Amino acid sequence: MDLLSPIKDHHSERRLFIARVALASTIGILLLGGVVARLVQLQVVDYEVFAEQSQGNRYRIEAVPPTRGLIFDRRGRVIAENLPAYQLELIPEQVEDLDDTLQRLAAMKLIAAEDIENFKELSRSGPGFKPVALKLRLTDEEIANFALQRARFPGVDFQPRLIRHYPHGEATAHAVGYVGALSKADLERLEQSEYAGTNQTGKTGVESGYEAALHGDVGYNNVVTNALGRRVPADSRDVVDALPDNVTAAPGEDVYLSLDLDLQLLATEALRGQRGALVAIDPGSGDVLALVSAPSFDPNKFAVGMSTSEYSALQNDLDQPLFNRAIRGAYPPGSTIKPMLSIAMLETGATNLQHTTMCIGYFSLPNSTHRYRDWKPEGHGEIDIVNAIAQSCDVYFYELSVDLGIDNIHRYLDMFGLGHRSGIDIRGEHRGLVPSREWKQNNFSGYDARWYNGETVIASIGQGYMLATPLQLASAIATVATRGERYRPRLVAASQNTVTGERTLYPPERLDDIRLQDESHWETVILGMHEVMQGAKGTARAAGANAEYQMAGKSGTAQVFSVAQEDEYDEDEIEFRLRDHALFVAFAPLENPRIAVALIVENGSSGSRVAAPIARAIMDEYLGYGDDAGN
Repeated sequence: MDLLSPIKDHHSERRLFIARVALASTIGILLLGGVVARLVQLQVVDYEVFAEQSQGNRYRIEAVPPTRGLIFDRRGRVIAENLPAYQLELIPEQVEDLDDTLQRLAAMKLIAAEDIENFKELSRSGPGFKPVALKLRLTDEEIANFALQRARFPGVDFQPRLIRHYPHGEATAHAVGYVGALSKADLERLEQSEYAGTNQTGKTGVESGYEAALHGDVGYNNVVTNALGRRVPADSRDVVDALPDNVTAAPGEDVYLSLDLDLQLLATEALRGQRGALVAIDPGSGDVLALVSAPSFDPNKFAVGMSTSEYSALQNDLDQPLFNRAIRGAYPPGSTIKPMLSIAMLETGATNLQHTTMCIGYFSLPNSTHRYRDWKPEGHGEIDIVNAIAQSCDVYFYELSVDLGIDNIHRYLDMFGLGHRSGIDIRGEHRGLVPSREWKQNNFSGYDARWYNGETVIASIGQGYMLATPLQLASAIATVATRGERYRPRLVAASQNTVTGERTLYPPERLDDIRLQDESHWETVILGMHEVMQGAKGTARAAGANAEYQMAGKSGTAQVFSVAQEDEYDEDEIEFRLRDHALFVAFAPLENPRIAVALIVENGSSGSRVAAPIARAIMDEYLGYGDDAGN
């Protein structure tokens, strides 16, 4: 061991200290240089970029939803309006825990727990700054309760909005339609920039068909916010030199319908408690004067927001109140097609004014024992075409249909618009069905693709494969009323710019007329229809009695199920929903007709007894002969 070695080497320690100080100084200088360089970059090099971002944080663009256009009837009476209300809204980007927020709102009963997933999906499907409507109309109590808890719900608030309101509720629901909350499917279909700030869109009827006109154009307000993103009150703002100009929202156009509200309300009341539909048309223009489907629903429930369970209850209702029977209900038209079929028989020579048939209560095809029964078991005796229409003799049409043939039946009914969508200006119309040999070949195979004479026989009274909507029947009978002039049915007659007051009238759309080889055939058929309601033996003479004007009509009965050959149809023994449907078509006055009506009462059994009086009441009201007529 070296006893002379020093205990402490001051020289080495001094060199180590100097090296460490130099290293620390170098690192410090480098770090300071980095900070200075970064400050230069932020404040000098990238000044404009960050200044623009700063202004962007200071300014916020808020969408201003346009005021939805109003809807009026033909006399200017309000059918759809806007009322002020407070709605609960959520801005997704301002909510930290979306699921927890929605759960707590549900606990307060401000939203339904079953709708939470739907709200979460809507919150994620659109821009984070766009408000999501949670409840479209808050009660005063709900507003007070939420106001006490508002601090616990950042990003959620209630805002004053205009809510759609339908003063006549279910009476106009199927014609006018309703607005409802934007769904994910709506957001994918619509241009989102046009619906910024808007939480509703038209779902059915006129509200949907004329959505573009009714909606209007969204506006934008540029507002100044503080560091927390809240709006700065006007009296405490800093001077803002370059605040962009606001864009004013353009309100939607007002829409004027062809509907007559008096007729609409009368038809609604006439069908109350029943399932069915009624359509009334002006034969000279195609204007739809009334369009009712029963039972109906309250469209206001959709406008203010409906829970999933409430909507499911409507969807699953056995009576289908959401189903628009007037344009979507496809029914066997029964004997209501006999006027159009008579035109076909007269034009093709299958019959004429002198031809008669002996009706013994049934008809059988050659070499067949199957009996096609008449509605009158004892038969009508010897009968011509006018009386066959008036008394609705099935045997007359059975016999002549074989000579006429299914393809001629198809050709002539096609001319009247049966088997085709009428082209009415609302969506969802059913096309109906008029069968033909070609149709059967394309839709069946093997022996089933063959057309049989027996199928022609039952087609002659509007049964078998044949289907028509009440709208199609109304349009067809309107064509008979005008002696072949045809117009496309329409619900909207005009629109008006709410800013300029300029009104745009929509002219009636003329379709191809039906030109007969012998125009007198129109009068023959119309005479038979006149006898239906005001003749000595007409099937609906009770409904047409004591009228102060001349009218024409045709009753119809459509089987819901077939009765076996050996069985008799006993209404009292049949379950209600299996009873025959009651149909009726009519127009008036006989010359220069102003209204044509078609209606069906499901399971009403008798068109003459059940449906005809309703048609008569509608015509009375419109022509000024009703109890409360004010025309």
